Amino acid sequence: MRRRKNKIERKEKNTNKFVGTLDVSVRGVAVVVCESLEEKIHLENIGQYLHNDLVEVYVFSRRKKNKYYGEITNLLKREKKEYVGKIEISDKFSFVIVDNKRIHVDIFVPISMINKAKDRDKVLVEITEWKKNSQSPNGIIKKVLGIEGEHNTEIHSILAEYGLPYDFEKEIKEYANNIDTSINNKEVFKRRDFRNELTFTIDPVDAKDFDDAISFKKLSNNSYEIGVHIADVSHYLKPNTILDKEAFNRATSVYLVDRVVPMLPEILSNKACSLRPNEEKYTFSAVFTIDNNKVINEWFGKTIINSNYRFSYEEAQEIIETKNIIIRKEVSLNGIEYSVSSKVKEAVLKLNDIAIFMRKERMKSGAISFDKKEVRFNINKQNEPIGVYVKESKESNKLVEEFMLLANRKVSEYVGKKIKKNLFIYRVHDLPDESKIKALKEVSKSLGYNLDISSRKKMSESLNKILKQVKGKKEQSLIESLAIRSMSKAEYTTKNIGHYGLSFEYYSHFTSPIRRYPDVIVHRLLEKYINKENPLGHEAYNSACDHCTQREILATKAERDSIKFMQIKFMQDKTNKKFNGIISGITDWGIFVEIVENKCEGMIPVRDLKGDYYIYNKDDHSLIGKKNKIKYQLGDAIQVQVKHADLIKKQLDFILAE
Repeated sequence: MRRRKNKIERKEKNTNKFVGTLDVSVRGVAVVVCESLEEKIHLENIGQYLHNDLVEVYVFSRRKKNKYYGEITNLLKREKKEYVGKIEISDKFSFVIVDNKRIHVDIFVPISMINKAKDRDKVLVEITEWKKNSQSPNGIIKKVLGIEGEHNTEIHSILAEYGLPYDFEKEIKEYANNIDTSINNKEVFKRRDFRNELTFTIDPVDAKDFDDAISFKKLSNNSYEIGVHIADVSHYLKPNTILDKEAFNRATSVYLVDRVVPMLPEILSNKACSLRPNEEKYTFSAVFTIDNNKVINEWFGKTIINSNYRFSYEEAQEIIETKNIIIRKEVSLNGIEYSVSSKVKEAVLKLNDIAIFMRKERMKSGAISFDKKEVRFNINKQNEPIGVYVKESKESNKLVEEFMLLANRKVSEYVGKKIKKNLFIYRVHDLPDESKIKALKEVSKSLGYNLDISSRKKMSESLNKILKQVKGKKEQSLIESLAIRSMSKAEYTTKNIGHYGLSFEYYSHFTSPIRRYPDVIVHRLLEKYINKENPLGHEAYNSACDHCTQREILATKAERDSIKFMQIKFMQDKTNKKFNGIISGITDWGIFVEIVENKCEGMIPVRDLKGDYYIYNKDDHSLIGKKNKIKYQLGDAIQVQVKHADLIKKQLDFILAE
């Protein structure tokens, strides 16, 4: 396009402009990912834009090296302004070197804005401006996190990186402490009374808040009344109060290795709302009449309970395995052998039988069977990890899970089907990502398994079959992790599309309002529908869903980072020990290996594979030696040693064991 003064400019057609997210790799390769385009847009220069920024990008018409290239024309939304990093201070100025290696610039901070930080401290810095011709943005120090490498500093850094608070403001605590948490007769009169029914909780040994309890009552004709009783958080948490706003902002509790960052202050989360034994508590319940393992009647409403027992998963498992009333001291919560009544034994065993039946029915209908394995740590008083173990779900865990799934599903069905209200908060899960499920099919095929992805039903059936076949084999961890990665992310929304992973047409989160804000919203909406009221503000609920989904994602990332930090800490003094590992990932720059016994994952850089030049084959995810033809492939078992465990970089480097 010819302009005045003989200047020639490129004519930019609107059809060549797209909106996407800037993705910068650790190595500095930058692309823009657009939902409306299948291919990524490669950039040669990103200027004053940062990783995860929402940008407008102009795509050049002509391809280069079989790739689309473009340039960013506008910043639509800065992903974040606050970053965690290390400050380096000189006489007249300072810079913060950001921990996140995807951020390609340091942040300049005037000496007057360092907030008493000392040289090489970990800090939280806020970007305040980025002058037009400046290579680095300007910022101020918002918070000094402490000395780099120290335990509390690194944990607080993880929380700060994701914008997660680790304490409540004074006014929030004062407001919570002034809430009337007493049980009064006027309120009790409005509720269905379960105080005289056999009721108990089953939770982890170290649990401090108890969201849910189960009641059990034998009826005539071999039917049973089973109540799923959930802490009535909404009774105390009133809309638009400062406490409610804080809970909404947090949206979820965050479970780090050494601590819980709760959504609600302790007076509610650990006391008033926690369903502790031998205490009267307000609850919101889903009560089912079950005959021949099937629900024949249901009821939802406000209740009051008094839990008789607090069991750990291990204690409940003892009853299930021994079919006895004796709880050995080895598994007892208080370290003392004790007995339960025959009624309790009967309740636990019958609940387990029903749970087994419900689980089998879910699998038949197409649910995906992921047996979750959680990495747990034994930590001493100095917060040092002295042991790592993998916790697997047993029947007692699955018992609780099935009845929580039942309550969540039936509440959602009640609103969606029976009273036919469109406005509700659903927990949805879309079909697997097409490219990732195809990659899983290819990897499975290379390992001798056939994944049929021709239809939704066949895909879930064959995936379950493969997950069962790999049990106990060297490729188990690989197949399970790739299968999980292929799944779409579950999210909150007012638009119900069902839950693919669970194979439920309707599903919501109802059972954990102490730690999840969407459950609080579900309680409020359900109460309105029971009382024949209509909620208002559809758009507000859509916005709340998006917020809660994003906060959940951040919390999950923080939890993973804390596990990684503790794994590296645990491996620091084990450089001479050999470990059996499984190749969990392969790139052109290295091999990722997961240690079998403790699930710690590290990398062997390609440069440390001695004796040959290794070439990456992307078709079968392998590295092959040019001369010796030695092949390293996903799922291979190898022995490794720790070369370096870097707490600062959160990096674990391996070498092949000699």
